[in-house]
This record gives sequence, C-alpha cells and structure tokens, in this order.
Amino acid sequence: MTGWLHRTTTTQRRVLIAAFAGYGVDGFDYMIYTFLIPTLLAAWNMTRAEAGYIASATLATSAAGGWVAGVLADRFGRVRILQFTVLWFAIFTFLSGCTRSFGELLFTRALQGCGFGGEWSVGAVLVAETVAARHRGKAAGLVQSSWAIGWAAAALSFWLVSDWFPPQIAWRVLFWLGILPALLVIYIRRRVEESPVFAEQRRLRGENLGARFFDIFRPPLLSTTILASLLCTGMMSAYYSVTTWLPTYLETERHLSVMGTSAYLLVLIAGSFAGYLAGAWACDALGRRRTFGVFAACGIALVLSYTRMKVTDAEMLLLGFPLGFFLSGIFSGTGAYLAELYPSEVRGSGQGFCYNFGRAAGALCPAFIGLASAHAGLGKAIGVTTAAAYGLVMLAAGALPETRGRALAAKAAAR
Repeated sequence: MTGWLHRTTTTQRRVLIAAFAGYGVDGFDYMIYTFLIPTLLAAWNMTRAEAGYIASATLATSAAGGWVAGVLADRFGRVRILQFTVLWFAIFTFLSGCTRSFGELLFTRALQGCGFGGEWSVGAVLVAETVAARHRGKAAGLVQSSWAIGWAAAALSFWLVSDWFPPQIAWRVLFWLGILPALLVIYIRRRVEESPVFAEQRRLRGENLGARFFDIFRPPLLSTTILASLLCTGMMSAYYSVTTWLPTYLETERHLSVMGTSAYLLVLIAGSFAGYLAGAWACDALGRRRTFGVFAACGIALVLSYTRMKVTDAEMLLLGFPLGFFLSGIFSGTGAYLAELYPSEVRGSGQGFCYNFGRAAGALCPAFIGLASAHAGLGKAIGVTTAAAYGLVMLAAGALPETRGRALAAKAAAR
C-alpha cells in the first residue's frame, strides 16, 4: 500500500509531509480537548452542556473556516493559506491553556476551529494537484490517516502529562503543547512549492485571479455541489452519531466496562489508521464511488450489529478494530474525489464548501439522536440514524461521476 511513495518526486513528498503533519496536528489539537473534559468539569464546575457547547462551537467554526480557507486558496494560493491556517490553530490552541473560565475557553476553541477546518481544505487540494492521478487516492488517504496518528499522540500525551503534573496544571500544559505545530510553518515556507496546477492557472490568467466562489452554485457545477455536499453530510452524520453516542449506549444500556479503557481506545485508533490506508488503496484500485459504497454498506451492517447483538467485554474489545476501520476508512477518498469534481479556479472553494457543509450538517445528528432516544430508545436511534446517513452516501455516490484517473490541469478552467 505504500510502495508507490518510492515513485514520487522530492517535491511531491514534501507536499505530502506538510499535509500529513498539518492534518495530524489538527487531530491532536481537536482530540486533546475530549480527554480534558472530565478535568475541566471538576476544575471549573462546568456542566456537561457547557462542555458540549465548546465541542460544537469548534465544529461549527471549523466548517466556516474550511469554506473561507478554500476561497482564499483559490485567490492567493494553496501554500500561502496552508501556512496561515496552521499558524492560526496553533496559536489558539496555545491560548486555550491560558483561559480561566468557560467563556474564555469557548472563545479560544471556537477560533481554533477556524484554522482546524481550513487546514484540511487547503492541504487536500494541494496534495490532489501535486500528486500524479494514478496515486491521488492513496496520497489523499495517507494524509487522512494522520488524524489517527494525532489522536494517538493526544492520548499518549494525556497519559504522560497527567503522570508528570497535577490536574490543575496538566490540562494547561497539554493545550500549550499545541503551539509546537507552528514550527511546521517554517518547513512549509522553505521546502513546499506551490501547486503546479495553481501556478499554471495564475500564469494563464495573471495575478488577478479573483475569488469565484459562487460559481459552484451555478450550472454546470450546481448539481455537483449539491450531490457532493450530500455525500459528505452522510459520512459526517454517521461518524458523529456513532462516535458521540455508541460508547454511552454500550456502557449504560449494555453495561460493558471495556468502553472507557485505554486498551479499547488503542484498538479503535489502530482500526482507524488501517481503515484510512485500506480505503486509500481501494479508491485507486476499485474507484471512488465503489469504495464509498462498500464502506458505507459495511458501516451499516456493523452499527446495526453493535446495537442489536449481545456481546461480552472481550468481544467488544475486538470489535473496536472494525468499527474504527469502516468509520474512518470511508473518508480516505474524499480529498481526491472532491478535488477531481471541480475545475482549478474553484477547486478550493468547491472542496472547502462540500466537506464542511457535511461537517456542519452532520454535527446536528448527535442532538437529533439525543431527542429521538427519549421515544425510540438510544440503540434504535443510533442504528436508524447511522443507516440513513450511510444510505445517503450510497445514493449520492451513485449519482455522481466516477473520477479515478482524472487529470487536474489549469486548462479545466475553460470548461
């Protein structure tokens, strides 16, 4: 699955390193908060609702940040905006460690989300426009897999820092570690070259490229934007539904103790990493649409099994691997696929809008499940919502064109 890396150029590998590291620290900076919630509840007498507001605010602003960063990347270049987004979220993650109240932390995490969402949008476009078409799916999936690395780094850092510092200091130290990704900006400035597609686009049209964001809402791109947004909505809805509520369901209604252990978390992360790499390979080998369909179908079967069959703690520990595999692996091809659906002059705008529209819409599902569970039961609410979300993925993928192997060139602007 990684032999293709030896056939990439130095320029392409530097882009992959920058995007991989950027999305990995995205994962670290976002997931570290999830480990600190119990500490903050105790330290500030913060309610669970307030903790949820902070998480939701980060997701909401990440959607807005992704849209804006995509537009700016079409105007000013991929590399320049990538540097800006990395620096942005590193600064506000660090400042989160200096907060003294719920309101201050809500503010810093909301602003951190802007950079968090923007980094993925720009990095995915840069990779798609730099790596050869036959390896584009694998490259996008490799970058996507760094989220699992960042998640694992957050877990490891939490365990280590919690041993070294008292709780009232440890949570601040963990947020302060978020400034380290700012060093990545130095690497990007010195080693990463602008996308050749964007550079050619600038040469053909001059310095005044202009932001043509609203072109994605006009024919012939309008139908693509609608369907691609629905595709991302289905993926995000399923992911947020399961990751938010399934642990609670299995702990409170199935009374499984393994769900809160570090062993289960490590198995889940390992499954996610393997899923990203397998999904990346499948996107280039089987095609984008077929891969989305297979992973969505397996996701439906897995979640319905989780919410209906009786399992022991040992069995649930093993099932953590396929859960992470299919929930995460379905995202591997999104970066390449969205880039291939749009012409060069609006590629960042289209990709940023569709992916982050899905993120914003998907964030509503956990609340919906919470409301529906009062009438239908938590297990049924999770199963039906997730199955419907993955069904939407299959429908949208079936209506969109297959783009495997499609060339990304500046001349696409003439279409």
